[in-house]
Amino acid sequence: MENTYKAAGVDIDAGEKMVEMIKPYVKKTHSDKVLSGLGLFGGFYEADFSEYKKPVLVSSVDGVGTKLKVAVEAGVYGTIGQCLVNHCVDDILCCGAKPLFFLDYFATGKLDPYMGAEVVKGFSTACYENDCALIGGETAEMPGIYAEGDFDVSGTVVGIVDKDKAITGDKVEKGNILIGLESTGLQTNGYSLARKVLLEKYSINHHFNDRGTTLASELLAIHKSYLKEVHPLAEKGLLNGISHITGGGIVGNTKRVVRQPLSLNIDWKSWELPFIFQLIQETGNISDEEMRKVFNLGIGMILIADKSNVDEIMNACSGSNPKIIGSVE
Repeated sequence: MENTYKAAGVDIDAGEKMVEMIKPYVKKTHSDKVLSGLGLFGGFYEADFSEYKKPVLVSSVDGVGTKLKVAVEAGVYGTIGQCLVNHCVDDILCCGAKPLFFLDYFATGKLDPYMGAEVVKGFSTACYENDCALIGGETAEMPGIYAEGDFDVSGTVVGIVDKDKAITGDKVEKGNILIGLESTGLQTNGYSLARKVLLEKYSINHHFNDRGTTLASELLAIHKSYLKEVHPLAEKGLLNGISHITGGGIVGNTKRVVRQPLSLNIDWKSWELPFIFQLIQETGNISDEEMRKVFNLGIGMILIADKSNVDEIMNACSGSNPKIIGSVE
């Protein structure tokens, strides 16, 4: 038998087929600032900083963790890409930045062009919704690294903020109010524990009759982007700090912008724990302390502001069911 790359497990033709499948989705995210198409060694983005006094680029890179395992088991691939883009956008939003462009990485053991295209379609959908260009990416086929059917994704976003409007937490002070914006579920954190607890009792397609949902749909709810609601508030200078609630929970993440000697006073009873978190806690007999450390518990982002600005912020974020959940002490 002749030794070939394909025989070794890497199918270049499949990669080329996937590129052709994703071209229309990627192109939809491009504006006249994007000067290159797919296939070059780098993505060209013509930056126009004329509206900024002191433009600062803000970047973030992340993945979606073991939410991928849920997607593989459920055979649903289109939402994972959206989760990743929105997660990265929310991260730089905490700095007051809006996204300019996004780069993705998709790796698998054996490339299924359809599966890969579905993931990239998700990237493209979220990039379009966030007014962010998908200007490049990498598809890696690595037999022996990933089991058949498994894949991994990561992404990098680059955004921009005016230096004078950057949010770093240095304006947070005693008496500031914490406004919680609701999450869509687990978003992209806590899946290792959630899977361990829930999949020992339920199948991935278990149907919750009283809700009309399945376990898969509950776990694969798309990580929300808060950009359109929150960025205008940041531009107006109404926010002293922003916390994206990811791994580490509400306290762990918010302490990144509320620093000592300041502390957090969280009213844990100020919002109702969503169904998926109740299910995890009850099924796994998990303590409140552990739940608060691992999960967002229904709060995807926290806005920290002066009391005088709370009403305007609450009205602007009405689509995310805002709740006053505590204060800075």
